[in-house]
Amino acid sequence: MAVTLLPLLKASHFGPTVTVTAVAVALSATDRPLPDTVLVAAAVLAGQLSIGWSNDWIDAARDVASGRADKPVASGLLSRRLVATAAIVAAVACLPLSLLATPTGGAHVVAVAAGWAYNLVLKRTVWSVAPYAVAFALLVVFAMDGPPWPLVVAGGLLGAAAHFGNALPDLAEDAATGVHGLPHRLGATGSRFAALGCLAAASVPLFLLLGTPWVFAALAAVAVAAGWAWWGGSRRPVFLLVQSTALIDVAMLLLVANLR
Repeated sequence: MAVTLLPLLKASHFGPTVTVTAVAVALSATDRPLPDTVLVAAAVLAGQLSIGWSNDWIDAARDVASGRADKPVASGLLSRRLVATAAIVAAVACLPLSLLATPTGGAHVVAVAAGWAYNLVLKRTVWSVAPYAVAFALLVVFAMDGPPWPLVVAGGLLGAAAHFGNALPDLAEDAATGVHGLPHRLGATGSRFAALGCLAAASVPLFLLLGTPWVFAALAAVAVAAGWAWWGGSRRPVFLLVQSTALIDVAMLLLVANLR
């Protein structure tokens, strides 16, 4: 059982799955009762698992062609059929959990559908960023009770930044197997600055909502990260800076939610 479970967790893109679920839980906990937050956690976890598993299921042939030994399906640790079944079961479970969790459960259903649309079609098109932006914005709508619109905008911009940052390490491999999303068309340098641009734009509504001395510390941190990225020569430091700036924005997002 453990032999199958660990590869299944890896195929779910477990790190991002846990991160997105944790952010949703933190947002929900600011103004929803505990039972609702537990349902939010279950719904988001199921949705993220379904998106992660569907990604490895749909991309199995591409991953084999790219020699992705880190992918459990491509390396033969899991069957494609098992991962497909897991993705579908998680998606089916996500529907009632979402609708039971909050009055805006339909927003989460659309967010998960956007993730599936990305895996199925949109990742290969110039519209590849759209599912990320839509899904993250709707996640804020789902998790919180009537969030202010700047918080929803910030969520969408963070999602767009996540798309560019997530695509950076695999641009060459993706392009070689026929994936030509927006990051691939912009190239590595363009994608880095697109990610930083989205993060900087996400900072603006968060700054406006904070209205406290925190804004100056956050602004300074974002400015330093952007400047370092501008002058950074190698890919890895810039990628880490994108991640650092994203963490700053997520921290501000949670701080704003707690100050409401």
